[in-house]
Amino acid sequence: MKQTPLHDTHAALGARLVEFGGWHMPVQYGPILEEVKCVRERAGIFDLGHMGRVRVFGPDRVRFLDSITSNFVARIPNGAIRYSLFCGADGYPIDDLLVYVDPEYIRLVVNASNTDADLAFIREHAEGFDVTIDDRTDRTTMIAVQGPEALDIVQSACDSDLSGIGYYRFGRATVCSIPNTLLSRTGYTGEDGFEIYLREEDGVDVWSALLELGGSRGLQPIGLGARDTLRLEAGMALYGHELSPTHHALEAGLDFAISFAEEKGDWVGRDALKELGEAGTRTLVGVTAEGKRPPRMGYPVLADGVQVGEIRSGSISPTLGTNIGTAYVEREFSAPGTELAMDLRGKPAPIQVHPLPFYSRTRKPKKG
Repeated sequence: MKQTPLHDTHAALGARLVEFGGWHMPVQYGPILEEVKCVRERAGIFDLGHMGRVRVFGPDRVRFLDSITSNFVARIPNGAIRYSLFCGADGYPIDDLLVYVDPEYIRLVVNASNTDADLAFIREHAEGFDVTIDDRTDRTTMIAVQGPEALDIVQSACDSDLSGIGYYRFGRATVCSIPNTLLSRTGYTGEDGFEIYLREEDGVDVWSALLELGGSRGLQPIGLGARDTLRLEAGMALYGHELSPTHHALEAGLDFAISFAEEKGDWVGRDALKELGEAGTRTLVGVTAEGKRPPRMGYPVLADGVQVGEIRSGSISPTLGTNIGTAYVEREFSAPGTELAMDLRGKPAPIQVHPLPFYSRTRKPKKG
């Protein structure tokens, strides 16, 4: 398994390390639900070194990426970030990703488990374009700080005002005495926060400095287990769950990341995805479940004993004080408040359709 530059640091902190996307990563440092609360109430620091990081250079970079990604790259302003997808010729996703537009190049951040497939896809379609593909995953690393205290914590490590970096924007600053460090403001938790891009040799020093600076504000290291619950509460898709080779972006409600504009031109999977959207009969919904067992991926969803869908993600939600999940269901069963059931080894357990997202930092939920 691959290791990020912070691997030994996680082990020294007592993290439980597991295989994830071909990497040895911390799933938790303590109780997962307490880690979720920490991020919602204070702030958490995450190792994102396993994420794929690719730069695309060359005069054709915008035209090339508009031919292989679902969003309209030519319309992304310099300094901005957009969520997008790679699709196969059949319209189903190969991966979801973030696209950063810099004046000199375009940066792509992709999922750890799909990095090799993504690079193969990018290189396969680069013929005929004047572009250079630079995989920087093994030469760089990423750290994220997320939560209500994140801005103040990261600001304390920087030499310039970070408040000017808006949501889904990026900029540069001296961070922990490292000049010209790239910071972005996206996040996968539903909270405010920053991602910090570093040379691999700087990862441990910056991680340690941020933990020390943020200690008085309750900053704690957070593992992948809590990260998954946080993203689920925030209604964010995860490849392999809400998105997969059999679950496409339009039925997942990701229309905002898809451009069918004629000005963009054709792109891989465009027409097939459009047809899938027009012919589709199912849609992604949130569900809540009372009782001891949260929804789990693969559980059948029932209406009057007949299967009408399937659970794709599930967790206990400490923020809402109940069990939550996502499910694909036939559209006639997708209205909020619809009473359904999930099949627990032949026994139906009540669930109720709930709007996504479950949690928004601008709209605090009521527990229970």
